Amino acid sequence: MTAFNDLLGLFQLDVSVYHNARICGDWRLNADATGVTCFHMPTQGDCILEVPNVGTWTLNQGDLVIFPEELEHSLCPTVKQSGEQQHLPIGQSQSLAGTSMLCGAVKSTHSSGHQLMTMLPPVLVVSGEIPKRWLAPLTELIVLESMNNNHLDSPILKRLSELLFAYALRCYATNYEHETGVLALYVHPRLAPAIKAIHEKPEYAWQIMTLAEQCAMSRTQFAKLFTEVSGYTVMQYLTWWRMQLAWSKLRGGATVEQTAEDVGYRSSAAFSRVFKAEFGETVGAVRGGK
Repeated sequence: MTAFNDLLGLFQLDVSVYHNARICGDWRLNADATGVTCFHMPTQGDCILEVPNVGTWTLNQGDLVIFPEELEHSLCPTVKQSGEQQHLPIGQSQSLAGTSMLCGAVKSTHSSGHQLMTMLPPVLVVSGEIPKRWLAPLTELIVLESMNNNHLDSPILKRLSELLFAYALRCYATNYEHETGVLALYVHPRLAPAIKAIHEKPEYAWQIMTLAEQCAMSRTQFAKLFTEVSGYTVMQYLTWWRMQLAWSKLRGGATVEQTAEDVGYRSSAAFSRVFKAEFGETVGAVRGGK
């Protein structure tokens, strides 16, 4: 969980709420495939989610669906209603039958933020007893804010939505099986000490042997297990993580020399070459783009 928190903190998700209203009448929402990361949540009432060629789900009040890259889909009430479709302020329509729906788009302020989305399934439905512990109180807070504030640009609603999305990602990362990849690496108990060491001291001159010692494993056993679980070699992951940190440091205004030192490079020139190979941009372009 700590390693995944590090990843979330690095990629810094930003949510824009584009719908927060009570939908009444004989309603149906149809969405095209846009490729944008988005989510939907019925905060009051239930609805049916249909994704062509993928599946159909009943979303109960407080359930959450995430599209890492928005697919064609539709939402409609579980029980057919009558009358014209209306989108009404939640606080002013509680006496009407309908479903209050929160929808948001998600971006990362980090260049590699899209990599986090590729770790998710095409449609991620978050529901059940495990996430209920945080879904229920967040849903209650979202409804409370929605009852008192009808503005989509409410800073409190924005922060609650960002928390909602972050909790959902962490829930998926820590409570579901992952065949291979970074998420599988982060939840593997035998490899956790090595990841902790890399994240805590990225500037240290780590070698496969010294990281294997962190896990009380032989060099060969450690390297083999690391690649089987993550799909990375040990040194590939170490370089990848260092470069993600470096991008954030440079965008934050750190000098190239200081950033290189902070992520374990004695030579700024060597660091700059690796950085450009990772991002396709020079360190100067990233630092100047803030």
